[in-house]
Amino acid sequence: MFSELVRKARSCRRFVQSDPIPLETLRQLVEMARVTPSGGNEQPLRYAIVHGPEACARVFPGLRWAARLQGWNGPQEGERPTGYILILSSIEKGSPSIEVGIASQTIQLGAASLGYAACQFGSVDRALVAKAIDLPAEWRINLVIALGRQGETIVLEDVPASGSRWYYRTPDGVHHVPKIRMEDILVCQAF
Repeated sequence: MFSELVRKARSCRRFVQSDPIPLETLRQLVEMARVTPSGGNEQPLRYAIVHGPEACARVFPGLRWAARLQGWNGPQEGERPTGYILILSSIEKGSPSIEVGIASQTIQLGAASLGYAACQFGSVDRALVAKAIDLPAEWRINLVIALGRQGETIVLEDVPASGSRWYYRTPDGVHHVPKIRMEDILVCQAF
C-alpha cells in the first residue's frame, strides 16, 4: 500500500556499505524522476549519478549530516552511502524548487519501493562536490540524494508533550523521528 511506502521512505543516515546499490538501480531511479510533472513541461532538471567506492568517497566530505544529532559527524566507514544522485539545473535559469521537490521525493519513494534507503541533502559544500565529480560549470547542484541499503532502525512517533520535533537517537542506535499528529496538523475541513 502506498501509505506504507511513504512511512518506509525515511531519511536514512546509516547504510550497509558492504551491500552496494547497483548502478542500474541508480539509473532506474533517475528514469522515475525524468518522467515526473514539470511546470509548462520545461523539464529543467538534469542529473548526475555517483557510483563506486572511490567516487562516493570523494562526495561524502561535502555533505552536512544530521545537524540535530549533536557530536555526530555522519556515518562511519562501513555505514556510508554506496551511491548518490545529484539533482542539477542550469546556472543561468536558477533552481526550479517545485520540480526539485517532485523529483527528489520520487527518487526517495522509488528507492524505498526497491528495498533501498535515501537521505536528501540541501546542506552541501557545492564547490567541493562539483569538483569531486568534475561537474561542468554550467550546472548547479540543487540537491544531493545519498542512497544505499538501510543500516539503521527508524521509528516514527508522535511529537511529545514538550512540542520538540527534534529527531534523536537512543543508546541502542534507534533513530526516532517525531511527527505532528493528524489532529494537530489539519487546519480545517470544508464540506
